[in-house]
Amino acid sequence: MIELENELRPTILKAISEIYSQNLNNEDIQFQLTRKDFEGDLTLVTFPFTKFSKKSPVDTGNEIGDYLVTNSELIETYNTVQGFLNLVISKSYWLKSLIEINQTDNYGQFASNGRSVMVEYSSPNTNKPLHLGHLRNNFLGYSVAQILKENGNDVIKTQIINDRGIHICKSMLAWERYGEGETPISSGLKGDKLVGKYYVKFDKVLKQETETLLEKWALGEFDVDEATIAEYQKLSKIKAEKPDEKSKKGIQDKINKLANNSTPIMLDVQQMLQDWEAKSPDVIALWNKMNGWVYEGFDATYKAMGVDFDKLYYESNTYLTGKELVVEGLEKGIFFEKPDGSVWIDLTDDGLDEKLVLRSDGTAVYMTQDIGTAQQRMKEFDNLTGIVYTVGNEQDYHFQVLFLILKKLGYKWADNCYHLSYGMVDLKNKDGQVGKMKSREGTVVDADDLIADVIGKAKEMTQERGQIEGLSEEDKDELYKMIGLAGLKYYLLKVDPTKRMTFNPEESVELNGNTGPFIQYAFARIQSLLRKGGELGPIDSKIDIHPIERDLIKKLIEYPSVIADAGSSYSPAIIASYAYDLAKLFNSFFQSISIFRESDLNVQNYRLVLSQKVGETIKTSMKMLGIDVPDRM
Repeated sequence: MIELENELRPTILKAISEIYSQNLNNEDIQFQLTRKDFEGDLTLVTFPFTKFSKKSPVDTGNEIGDYLVTNSELIETYNTVQGFLNLVISKSYWLKSLIEINQTDNYGQFASNGRSVMVEYSSPNTNKPLHLGHLRNNFLGYSVAQILKENGNDVIKTQIINDRGIHICKSMLAWERYGEGETPISSGLKGDKLVGKYYVKFDKVLKQETETLLEKWALGEFDVDEATIAEYQKLSKIKAEKPDEKSKKGIQDKINKLANNSTPIMLDVQQMLQDWEAKSPDVIALWNKMNGWVYEGFDATYKAMGVDFDKLYYESNTYLTGKELVVEGLEKGIFFEKPDGSVWIDLTDDGLDEKLVLRSDGTAVYMTQDIGTAQQRMKEFDNLTGIVYTVGNEQDYHFQVLFLILKKLGYKWADNCYHLSYGMVDLKNKDGQVGKMKSREGTVVDADDLIADVIGKAKEMTQERGQIEGLSEEDKDELYKMIGLAGLKYYLLKVDPTKRMTFNPEESVELNGNTGPFIQYAFARIQSLLRKGGELGPIDSKIDIHPIERDLIKKLIEYPSVIADAGSSYSPAIIASYAYDLAKLFNSFFQSISIFRESDLNVQNYRLVLSQKVGETIKTSMKMLGIDVPDRM
């Protein structure tokens, strides 16, 4: 509606000048969309004009309204409600707008703006398979990348694969000790699932050893260094002095962590990490083998998801760059070293805390590799203007610290780094219960299983409707997949990214309501109309239009601003909401207006063109969500 506002402003300024002898500027003219309970398309706020009109808001609005009806072809009629002038735009304007939309290639898409943006998403650990949380991450990151492309940006889709660190070594050590040579082929498991199995195994052994150690310590039996014994005894004394249960629990958590880090298996895995950083041939060979299994599994899951990447980064490479930057920052006084040799940054003056960037044994932490990765990306892509990190909101503080560290290191581009923070996803099961996921305990909702589940539900739903006669089995399977993935993706993307959400597989594939399949069905219905209608001609500019058709055209006019809003807020939910509203509006049009019983062929052609543009807009909207739409359904 911005173009409409711009067209109206000169006439409104002229009206005020002639009626009230006042010379105003464009910014003095304020518009808003007309409320649904009043007739009108656009509302002019007239309260500010009463100070020089010396009349009531209603009389002021009526005077300006009369002038506009007389002097502007854009205004058909008006009504005044207090200080709001509700303008009814002429039917000719809407028809002209549809003609312009129909003649515009790639309607809604913005021209190249010369900016290059990198969008990071997925970024999995190579110690477990992808789960429900990864699905929201991948769909969100991929969709934001598509939306930014539509906004005229050159977009690089990427992921940082967390292929090193203590968590990776946990799976490696557990497989080495308990795997008995098991492989994906011998076990029949996808490689990522096999490795995840041993991550869970490590945690079980760790818990057993921790419990044993705590029991021994309670009896005064110690087989650890003196510093650990002293710390345990100090914490135990503090716990005994605490009066309330909450404080006691907090101290007990610290004791549990101390015991956890002192178990034989944890000490061994810490040694394995040091051996890995020292490039021990045996450890590197094991690491390469198990990561290879995981990558094959990830590739299969990404293919099933329908997402891809333009560039891959590996933490095993970028952490070295991060360590070099930490050393440089240490020399410049940006970082400081503690007595145990660990390296930190003090951000207390910035309202944050001290942050570890290098352990006392010289091994890197997540922050180390993220510093290195950011610098490496900017160095590799000379025209890169920003990076969008798609990471859950439990890492909000991490990215606040990361961006601040990058600024202190002198990187001005850090101002263009953005954390696309999103809420966690819970799953509602058949009993209506909502479950939380814990990777270490093996209670995650597996991504492969969930994808298969929604496709299976889409198959049941489609077969029940019985409208797939004439399709080959191959085409049917493709349709089930398309509907199932639409249900899954749309359900996860329609919610504002910042909000925690609960996923309901049953609801996601429903044909009624705010779902992906509902929007797909509207598109398929349009394609059926177009197949029946045959070749379309130009729109007759003199035909009359129905109110529901006007509403559809108004919705189409909104499309470019919707894309811009979704891009500036990094929110696919805005696109999802628009696509749903457009599909609902088309269904109302379809049920209210006859196309093929219309005797005037010009009107019939116009309605088919309108339907075609709605279909094209639904398709491009859904494409930005990573969703395909079927021609038949």
